Amino acid sequence: MCGIAGTYLWPDGGPVTDRLTKTLAHRGPDGMGRYSHQAGPGEVHFGHRRLAILDLSDTGAQPMVRDGLALTYNGELYNAPELRAELASAGVRFRGTSDTEVLLEAWRRWGTDCLPRLRGMFAFGVFDERSGELVLARDQLGIKPLYLIRRDGGVVFASELKALASELGGSLRIDEAALVASLLYYWVPDSRCAYREVEKLPPGTWLRCRPDGEVQRGRFYSIAEVAAEAAQGPPADLAAVVAESTRKHLLSDVGVATFLSGGLDSSYLTALAARAQPGISAYTIGFRAEDARFEAMPDDLRYARQVAARFGVELHEIEIAPRVLDLLPRMTYHLDEPIGDPAAINTFLICTAAREAGVKVLLSGMGADELFGGYRKHLANLLALRYQRIPGPVRRPLESIVDRLPVATARRGLRTVRFAKRFLSFAALPEETAFRRSYTMYDRQDLLALLGPDLAPTVDNVLTEHADTYNDNALDDFVNRMCLADARLFLPGLNLAYTDRSSMAAATEVRVPFVDVEVVKAAFSIPGRAKIAGRQGKLALKKAASAVLPKEIVYRPKGLFSAPLRAWMSRDLAPLVREVVHEGELVKSGFLRREALQRLVAEDASGQQDRAKHLWHVLTLEYWYRSATTAS
Repeated sequence: MCGIAGTYLWPDGGPVTDRLTKTLAHRGPDGMGRYSHQAGPGEVHFGHRRLAILDLSDTGAQPMVRDGLALTYNGELYNAPELRAELASAGVRFRGTSDTEVLLEAWRRWGTDCLPRLRGMFAFGVFDERSGELVLARDQLGIKPLYLIRRDGGVVFASELKALASELGGSLRIDEAALVASLLYYWVPDSRCAYREVEKLPPGTWLRCRPDGEVQRGRFYSIAEVAAEAAQGPPADLAAVVAESTRKHLLSDVGVATFLSGGLDSSYLTALAARAQPGISAYTIGFRAEDARFEAMPDDLRYARQVAARFGVELHEIEIAPRVLDLLPRMTYHLDEPIGDPAAINTFLICTAAREAGVKVLLSGMGADELFGGYRKHLANLLALRYQRIPGPVRRPLESIVDRLPVATARRGLRTVRFAKRFLSFAALPEETAFRRSYTMYDRQDLLALLGPDLAPTVDNVLTEHADTYNDNALDDFVNRMCLADARLFLPGLNLAYTDRSSMAAATEVRVPFVDVEVVKAAFSIPGRAKIAGRQGKLALKKAASAVLPKEIVYRPKGLFSAPLRAWMSRDLAPLVREVVHEGELVKSGFLRREALQRLVAEDASGQQDRAKHLWHVLTLEYWYRSATTAS
């Protein structure tokens, strides 16, 4: 895992690349490298910051240059041993044991045809000194990021947006549509970027730049096509696929630990990892008792301790009682774009503690909920189909009662009421609209009321984009349609994005065995009825895990990898909320309406509605906007 940067036919490309690479120093404290070469009428420059995981010697250093090819690469290839053996049998001689060298030689032999053969997470740039061509590529599922700007036949790229923004901020314009989308979702979709001139290389694609200025694009993986094909075949042996993926994700020349929340996904991976690598350690979080009580959070720690004891795992417990006012601007900087999920703080603090203990690599259970129907929204949308069959005269009195109930008392949050209000906000809507509303922050009218009047067309464009993505599939299975939408929107746009940035800010690598091409294929071979049955979500994965984990872990109530937002908002952050609502830059600019924000604050303060997440995201967006407008 590393930080990569580079320029191609770009003015002052050498100094620009040096500055980009310096900004990425936190991603790779173990080494720094540079490469330059003539490229047609100009030059190419690669920069690299190394976090040494495989082949800790100099033979794994980057940029790696061999016989006319140069590579700067961020990621891990979990099938590197198999590819190495295949290449070696064809006569390739390797100097070291890194996966970087395997990738370089695979590229030399197969070019872009090597990309579908790669199993792992990656973003890289490769330059051919003979042809003068640069190719950029990103992994199939969007685990690793790659940002780029193209101008006048030239390209500049980097692992993080902050590198490009710090170098070119004065010439970059904020994309208001991306900010509107971030308010809807509480993150910026992978298809958009917070700056108009910057693009994210889409997952499963490559971009070739030629010395004459011609640009060619190609796609080597489509999750929609994979899902459709898998749905036509027999259900996979899920236990075998997940176990194999976990073993492969342990490939490392340094110690590997796990996240262990005590939930199904992290417990299952920790158990499998402990079987494959006895003595593995794990990290978990807890919250201040008063915060957890106010948020009505489940006691996950006792489950994490139970799993650790059962499988001989050394468990490190971290209490999350952060100085939120200090962390908010810091996390805004590291996250690159406005992301309103406080789980990013948890990830950062866990990774920081792990790194201080000498751990560089952690396994996460991320992706299982998206692929196997594990979120409450998945079950809720199925229940909504039944709810719609209840006659209106019966539904309306119930809705009126729930609407009047408070979501919190002075001392305790009422979680069930929050869920009921959320459910009724979308239960009567059509499929795509209901699914969107079940996990986003606002409906269309609320969003229009919150934003400046000139942004109404942008709101409709953002909503249309969601509908187009959701409906772009050939699946006849409702649950799998939801899972596919999550894998294309929620996973790369939010969870993978904040995990990459938060972990790399602490110079650690987080691996995600469920976000794996073979696990994805297996997931969509399983029909929705085997994922959600009755009120039980993620059923197929639970059955697979039952051979390893005790039932009280497998079938326990779902936990939350979140934070006590209501407690933070009512205590630590209340003065800041008032400042942003009345004197914030977003209000002054006309992007947000002060009256609408005041209404959110009043609803939250009264306990009638849970607006903590809405207000948290407004804070993250405000901090991002201040930073972006100051930089430009």
